[in-house]
Amino acid sequence: MYKEILLPIDNSRYSVFGIDIGIELAKKFHSHITGNHVYAARLHDNRFKQMESGLPEKYQEEKELQRQRDIHAGLITKGLEIISDSFLDVLEQKCRTANIQCNRRLLEGKNYAKIVEDVQSNPYDLVIIGIQGLGAVNGSMIGSVCERVVRRVKTDILITKNNRLFDKKIIVAVDGSPNSMAAVKSAVAIAKAFGTPVEAVSAFDPNFHYVAFKNIAEVLSEEAGKIFKFKEQEQLHEEIIDKGMAKIYQEHLDTAKKIAKADGLDIDTKLLSGKPYDEILKYVKDTSPSLLVIGRLGVHSANGLDIGSNTENLLRFAPCNILIVSRDYTPSEEIKKDSKKDSLPWTKDAEARLEIIPAFVRGMAIKAIEGFAKDKGAKEITADIMEAAVEKLLPPSAREKMGIKKAGVKGQGSEDVAAGFSLREGAADEEVKWEEDALKRVENAPEFVRPGIYKLMLKKAKERGYKVITSKFLSEIRDESMMMVTKRMKKLGFDDLTMLAFDKAKDKTNDPKKKEVIDEIKQFLSERTGKNEEIIKKFEKYFKMPSEKKS
Repeated sequence: MYKEILLPIDNSRYSVFGIDIGIELAKKFHSHITGNHVYAARLHDNRFKQMESGLPEKYQEEKELQRQRDIHAGLITKGLEIISDSFLDVLEQKCRTANIQCNRRLLEGKNYAKIVEDVQSNPYDLVIIGIQGLGAVNGSMIGSVCERVVRRVKTDILITKNNRLFDKKIIVAVDGSPNSMAAVKSAVAIAKAFGTPVEAVSAFDPNFHYVAFKNIAEVLSEEAGKIFKFKEQEQLHEEIIDKGMAKIYQEHLDTAKKIAKADGLDIDTKLLSGKPYDEILKYVKDTSPSLLVIGRLGVHSANGLDIGSNTENLLRFAPCNILIVSRDYTPSEEIKKDSKKDSLPWTKDAEARLEIIPAFVRGMAIKAIEGFAKDKGAKEITADIMEAAVEKLLPPSAREKMGIKKAGVKGQGSEDVAAGFSLREGAADEEVKWEEDALKRVENAPEFVRPGIYKLMLKKAKERGYKVITSKFLSEIRDESMMMVTKRMKKLGFDDLTMLAFDKAKDKTNDPKKKEVIDEIKQFLSERTGKNEEIIKKFEKYFKMPSEKKS
């Protein structure tokens, strides 16, 4: 797996640990090792110049000063080269004994910068570096050279903290990110080579919202607390988000298990609840693994980030050797599908109603609804199952905000009795059905307008007394909506389809969500692809029609 290994060495104890571990890895993977050492002769030249003013008077003449500088430079440079060579001699001798091919590189300059430059200029696939160097200070968790190198290189990097080889299980942290999935493959490859078991762990934090709600509640008035409905929001988190998160992270573990199985190793998994780095750290301390493998960046990382916060904290505080993986790996569709084999099938009608649920919570809602269905013994998710789940899991304020309203039915006498909730916008007593062709057309619409189409069609069907939404009815409402848009654009002073109309409409609204939708529509229409060419032609047709025909 790792064919080219770089060992930056300085003769510190952590560096010696790295040499021993690097040689053992090289034996297993038939790797080539390069050792480098950086010395800073020029730094000593500068220090000498800074001390010149304190030299005796007889050394102050420029000619004598230059002679002393040359002597000092020669002695320092030669001395540092001899010392550096002796460091590399140790590596070379150990490699020779182990029958491992080895190169040596003596570099002059700023230590971390030269190491980074070496990594970036050569095809190494693994760097092994000690957590601290010769200048280690009591109480320090990580040396400056190690930290600077870790942040700047994009190659897998193993940080040594002890001289343990892979004699006990390897733990790999998984969060669904491409880096973490690549970490699984690295852990499995090392474990197979050394005959070591692997355990994949994943941690999610269900407690953050409790802290957040408590913090907010302490600063808001009682009246404001009622408006925000804190109790109901907590119920939403407990029933939907927390349970959904647990299922999502368990799915990540299931995927990791499938990846390992495909690579020829059965692994154990462990789901942890709490702050990810804290829970993983506790687990590492409790189980004392020989290696912790973790991705450089997590699933929620921002562009341009050099290292994720969980990885950074574990790098500092985990007591074991750590392998930080920078490579990406995306599981095959077969593995993903197999990991989701326990998921229940959804009917078309249930999938259509799912679009009403906000996108940011939809994934977690799916997990919670499926969990509810399994508890009830259901074999698939139907509209009825979905509505029953939503009634149980969502607080009233959340249902209302999502367009999920009570459906009235006749009770005894003339009174209306509430009978559950419907995932239909303005739900009627009788359920509105969708033709398959109509559903397929909506599914092919851009994602940012799809929920709006579902809501609009259900609303229009109710208003006109339709029990089935057909493809023809969908076209009818689409044309009406497009005619309304052209009418509004004409009122803004435009006589043809132009992007300036969207800019003007955007300027006239203060609603951030509407501004965002306008930008998305503008972007969609500007990309003149086959999918939207027909829509653009219809807009142009409506602009050419007399105004009275569009009113």
